Amino acid sequence: MPPTLASLVHHSALKLTVRAGEDRLDVPVRWAHVSELADPVPYMEGGELLLITALKLDAGDPEAMHRYVKRLAGAGVVGLGFAVGVNYDEIPEALVEAARKEGLPLLEVPRRTPFLAISKAVSAAIAADQYRAVTAGFAAQRELTRKALTDGPEGLLAALAAQVDGWAALYDASGAVVAAAPEWAGRRAARLTADVQRLRERPAPASSVVGGGGEHPDHPENTDRVELHSLGTSRRPRSALAVGTAAAPGTAERYAVHSAIALLTLTTERSRSLHEAGQRIDAAVLRMLLAGEPDHARTVAGDLYGGLLDAPFRIIVAESASASAARAHAGPHARVPAPAAKPSAAALAAADTDGDPLGALAEVVESAAARSGEAVLVVPEGERLVVLATDGGAAVAACAEYATALETARPAPEPMPNGDVDGLVVGLSAPSGPIAASAAYKQAEQALSVARRRGRVCVEHEHLAAGSVLPLLADDAVRAFADGLLRALRDHDATGRGDLVASLRAWLSRHGQWDAAAADLGVHRHTLRYRMRRVEEILGRSLDDPDVRMELWLALKATSPE
Repeated sequence: MPPTLASLVHHSALKLTVRAGEDRLDVPVRWAHVSELADPVPYMEGGELLLITALKLDAGDPEAMHRYVKRLAGAGVVGLGFAVGVNYDEIPEALVEAARKEGLPLLEVPRRTPFLAISKAVSAAIAADQYRAVTAGFAAQRELTRKALTDGPEGLLAALAAQVDGWAALYDASGAVVAAAPEWAGRRAARLTADVQRLRERPAPASSVVGGGGEHPDHPENTDRVELHSLGTSRRPRSALAVGTAAAPGTAERYAVHSAIALLTLTTERSRSLHEAGQRIDAAVLRMLLAGEPDHARTVAGDLYGGLLDAPFRIIVAESASASAARAHAGPHARVPAPAAKPSAAALAAADTDGDPLGALAEVVESAAARSGEAVLVVPEGERLVVLATDGGAAVAACAEYATALETARPAPEPMPNGDVDGLVVGLSAPSGPIAASAAYKQAEQALSVARRRGRVCVEHEHLAAGSVLPLLADDAVRAFADGLLRALRDHDATGRGDLVASLRAWLSRHGQWDAAAADLGVHRHTLRYRMRRVEEILGRSLDDPDVRMELWLALKATSPE
């Protein structure tokens, strides 16, 4: 520990005598400083032992000494050393009384003890304390490294908690607690999720201190001092470390915390080359599945994805709204070209939510899978993100929850073909297996296309099959086709020579039953027959053709869906 006034008083070579402040000798001394100024406060930082001979002080004036001592105490001076036998044979009583009144320790320095000896003693003690701290820090680093190699992050956290005499917790990218030590610290750490989220919004490396208090400040859980540190080298960190202690960590504890940060960063983040290699494997496995080669995909994957490739899974295809808009402009079967360099999974996860919606989705899915211990395959494809995740698993649920949250936050969603809506568009396939992976991918693409047209964030393919086809007609191209097909009939009706459009709708809705359709219109069936012949003449198409009837019915629904 650093030198204190008590350790200096007990130093056999200094021969110091305590004249006031006997109950405050355990205060650490940061430095010993000599000053004969009447007001040395501007040159003090706090924590000093001030050494004087009262060369320029009227040490016998009680009022002057009271003002002098009060300024020193207010500046954080921890003690006053007065050399006797120089200007005064003994410490003036006025100074002694002022020191007692302010509670400032006053040490009598004999003539045979030079101030330099006191300064050297303080300096040597500080150096010895720093050496002990560095030595302890290196020992802690070795222990933390050993625990990280043998027991992983959990062992490292346990060792760190012991080193700082407190607790430690590790958070994942979503702010959830991954591990904590001791075990009771998990509940305390979980209450800091919001603080961790705020920390992650700052560029790495970042740190913050959360003080004690709360709703029940007298409870032991609420009196600790917690340091939060981001982990990772990316602009947006993927995880965080919390360290709770009763007081600010000392030098040795600080070494241990910094070592833990470095080790956890290495543990929780793979190297760039390893990330790129893993991404290439993910992409290759996905391509094999989509090519109808599940056996080859399993061979390449090995145990990398556990049972993911055998169990029922879902395929998620996501695009940014800008990419969806470009795809819509290019046509329903067009592909948006991929950039020359695809972003790595690390870069996507590090991107901020507003700037990179695909990266945010990848982060949400991977974090959910990691917390539940399930495998997930995430493949960036240029402006797209393809995810293969276990059906009914945490990753699929997290994707759906995230999409719902985005859709709720969107103030006024609009159809997306014009590219006016920023954010994310997601299509989710029905449950599938490795043999039908290609079909599942097409399902996800179809759901994505519907989501884009409807202005939705996420659409599941299963919901399309269970719903109506009519919402799919809400497309500019469909409406344009319908208007063109029915324009001649509407022009005819506008002249007042009949009501061919309404008659056609009634006839089609009654499946060509003349009597029923005529009754709906309130006309004779011969009148209805005449109108249907006029429809055929104007359109130049036969109503006996089922394809013609289907096109006309869809055109009527697209232009008047009510």
